[in-house]
Amino acid sequence: MLGLPMLLVLGWWAVSASGGTFYLPTPGEVAATFAETWFSQRLLDDVLPSLARLLAGYVLATLLGVGLGVPIGLSPRLRATAEPVLEFFRAIPPPILVPLVMLLAGIDNAMKVLVIVSGCVWPILLNTVEGVRALDEVLSDTCRMYGVRGLSRLRRFTLRGASPQIMAGLRQALSIGIILMVISEMFASSSGLGFTIVLFQRQFQIAEMWSGIVLLGLLGFALSVLFRWLERRVLSWYYGRGGERA
Repeated sequence: MLGLPMLLVLGWWAVSASGGTFYLPTPGEVAATFAETWFSQRLLDDVLPSLARLLAGYVLATLLGVGLGVPIGLSPRLRATAEPVLEFFRAIPPPILVPLVMLLAGIDNAMKVLVIVSGCVWPILLNTVEGVRALDEVLSDTCRMYGVRGLSRLRRFTLRGASPQIMAGLRQALSIGIILMVISEMFASSSGLGFTIVLFQRQFQIAEMWSGIVLLGLLGFALSVLFRWLERRVLSWYYGRGGERA
């Protein structure tokens, strides 16, 4: 598991040590700078605000995506009306919307959260629609015959049956959210990981800049592991006791 990361670090070390370039510090220099830079006040001023924005945007995108995806997936007529519009907006790269969101929402935290929502909502929404569309018709008829209706049907049949597809959309949205978190903080911001990394680059603090990039990679990896742990528990009925499907 650690073989490839170790090879990459060794390759980085060999290139940086032999090249002697100012713009590519050695892993040892980055590691020393990492502790000095991020185990300090920057943890409170930059890292935690970035994670808070990511969490807020991700939760809002989840509520919006699932909340709209369920009725669209259940109604063929609504789906036929909405799908062309959804495909159009999904095709727009979210970073392009940053100037527009800045005009509409200003340059405070609301703008950054909305940028994250604008990118995360589409994989969640479209996967929810597809998950609801793929529900077993026999099970649907069985629920109807046994009088399972309303919120009970929504919770026990619709959301549960579509949850594998919904979780796939949430997994895709997580990586998009991290990217947009950084991009949103590069515009008219005074805090956050994106802002700080660009600030280091402009001030030619190259080792500090690399340490920020490494921190983003570690955060992305940690969030991915956390999501996989949560997914296995939410979908334990789907994966079975053996864990993940082959």
